[in-house]
Amino acid sequence: MPPGPAHELPGTMAAVNSDGESPVLLRREGHAAHVVLNRPRAINALTHEMVGIITAALEEWRHDDSVRTVVLTGAGERGLCAGGDIVAMWHDAKAGGSESAAFWADEYRLNATIAAYPKPYVAIMDGIVLGGGIGLSAHAPQRVVTERSSIGMPEAGIGFLPDVGGTFLLSRAPGETGTHLGLTAGSIGAGDAIATGFADHYVPTERVPRLLEELATRDADEALADAEQPAPPSPLTGARAWLDEAYAGDDVVEVLRRLRALGHEEAERAAATIEAKSPTSVKVTLRALREAARMTDLPQALDMEFRLAVRLHHSHDFVEGVRAQVVDKDRNPRWEPPHVRDVDDAAVAALFEPLGDRELGLSAR
Repeated sequence: MPPGPAHELPGTMAAVNSDGESPVLLRREGHAAHVVLNRPRAINALTHEMVGIITAALEEWRHDDSVRTVVLTGAGERGLCAGGDIVAMWHDAKAGGSESAAFWADEYRLNATIAAYPKPYVAIMDGIVLGGGIGLSAHAPQRVVTERSSIGMPEAGIGFLPDVGGTFLLSRAPGETGTHLGLTAGSIGAGDAIATGFADHYVPTERVPRLLEELATRDADEALADAEQPAPPSPLTGARAWLDEAYAGDDVVEVLRRLRALGHEEAERAAATIEAKSPTSVKVTLRALREAARMTDLPQALDMEFRLAVRLHHSHDFVEGVRAQVVDKDRNPRWEPPHVRDVDDAAVAALFEPLGDRELGLSAR
């Protein structure tokens, strides 16, 4: 199956939204506590301030017996969250700064908190959900998708890797479906999201308002059971025969050879898509997925991703990828090296080594 549609990545915007409101709205409805991401013009792109607000709220509600359920939604009509503020990270990389590393340290801790949260946490993954938005939602125990959901991790296209626990999730998708999504940086709809383990419940958008009302007074599992409908088909599941054959192993060059050898349009398109991504990111992503598959819990994967994020952030391909995709938007990145076959395996392996004190900077972990 070819990767899904590409999405425009968010740029830098002020922390407050256009109405001067907080970038995260917190409210109570009955026994449900709501977190509303509130930067709709930026598709609720995640900032460091937002991570701090959400973290503090979850810690407060953890000890509040009147809160029985936490609900995550996004303001506006376009989606839950389009990921982190990529342009801010780009400026930080060009300046040799460590603000992005400090952001990731706190963001990844929040991802781990969500995964281990002791109360029901219902994430409404409506519309666009990319990168950091997946970190806020796909580790929750109750994840809702709709017919509008478009879920993806496009990081290989900007010289980065699937982070926020993305390697952990992708490595546990059935067969090689997660490998396909990670290397092509593709997006998926509701059926594939449930089939690959990124979501649990399919609720049509017209039923979401009623579900939110029910969560104020009812047990979360009961309210979800009444609201959900059978999930749509999963195209990825139907493509398992060739996906599992092509993406097996640890060698990207061999994966590309197999995809070309299959001789059908979907596989050819997948190969062309992978070849258009950062060759270094593609090789790093495949190795990270294989490493994550051997890990026993999410924090281990987040620690690995933190090391990789800090190092890739200052790489040529990250700066060039964001320039091409988000800043200049010429969609013509000049990767170094330009081909997967030219990426040095020893250089990739070095990215996985523990961080030194100088690399940690302000984000000591």
